[in-house]
Amino acid sequence: MPKREEKRNLETIPVGALGIISLDGCMNLARRVDQYLVKWREERESEHKGSLAFTGYTRDSYLLQAKVPRFGSGEAKGMILESVRGTDLYLLVDVLNYSETYTLCGHENHMSPDDHFQDLKRIIAAVGGKARRITVIMPFLYESRQDRRTARESLDCALALQELVSMGVDNIITFDAHDTRVQNAIPLSGFETVQPAYQFIKGLLKNVKGLSIDADHMMIISPDEGGMSRAIYVANVLGLDMGMFYKRRDYRKIVGGRNPIVAHEFLGSDVTGKDMIIIDDMISSGESVIEVASALKKRNAGRIFVFATFGLFTNGLDRFDKAYEEGIIDRILTTNLIYQTPELLNREWYISCDLSKYIAYLIDTLNHDSSISDLLNPSERIQSIVQRYRNGEMDS
Repeated sequence: MPKREEKRNLETIPVGALGIISLDGCMNLARRVDQYLVKWREERESEHKGSLAFTGYTRDSYLLQAKVPRFGSGEAKGMILESVRGTDLYLLVDVLNYSETYTLCGHENHMSPDDHFQDLKRIIAAVGGKARRITVIMPFLYESRQDRRTARESLDCALALQELVSMGVDNIITFDAHDTRVQNAIPLSGFETVQPAYQFIKGLLKNVKGLSIDADHMMIISPDEGGMSRAIYVANVLGLDMGMFYKRRDYRKIVGGRNPIVAHEFLGSDVTGKDMIIIDDMISSGESVIEVASALKKRNAGRIFVFATFGLFTNGLDRFDKAYEEGIIDRILTTNLIYQTPELLNREWYISCDLSKYIAYLIDTLNHDSSISDLLNPSERIQSIVQRYRNGEMDS
């Protein structure tokens, strides 16, 4: 089977010389993306390579040097250490990487999403309008959980998007936005929210044997009404039935910034003996997904697998260890788009889904100003990998 990168028609002239800047906390992902781009562009044959428009097309690395040093007071400034004039610039930022620290008046502070977003703006300001085009790749959309107003409160995500656009950002690429309607805040600018459905299915099929992918043996579950669209997509592509839980909340009080959940009510057909795939955009504390899995087990469901784009695990891993030991959850799959602790990566129940190759495809294609439609709709690739699994070819 020919490699997909060889199939892509990228003979068009690049928008500009490719440049990638990774902010602190996203460098591991950026290096993997860079390795793919260097390899593909060395292998790609092009009769235009010698032309002026393709100057700098093949390089040892597309990562540009930048840093955000801080003063003793905690204030900072963005610095770019090499020329970005005329470049097609891609900025990668992980706003959830709390492992990054800085010193404030002698105290060590862990970086919050606010700190990461401010550093992103500092780097954009340091570019000073010299880049030909700026694309921000922000896997977890900053403040995306505060995307709509239900009382007298701020609309932080919309404000952040407008701020980036006003600073000269042309395109924003994010993954599995909490609510895609937030793009209405910047209707004249590029905004893509990408679903990693293919990578999840690939991760499951490569690591779990004996799955029967049909409506009699497997079912897709949405843990709430807000995540219906992603569950419907995967169910339709795989030809499976779908079920849904809705959350009954106590609106008389607020705990941890939210109304506490009283119960999860199930809507759907019989789950007895079927393998369950629970799909959500994130695992925060994990309380909700474990309650959903427990409710399914009480209905005599078979194995339970959880797909979540972002594994925050804000309250630690103990409750997941316990759920795994009790047989409530079999595997949890999240992506490497945000920071993963070494402890998480070593857990027996955890499967990490690598998105670096996919991001490299997006950057490579966009740099040539080509369509990314086929990358945004992976149904053909999902069908292909499922067929390979059924044929016993996944180990090859």
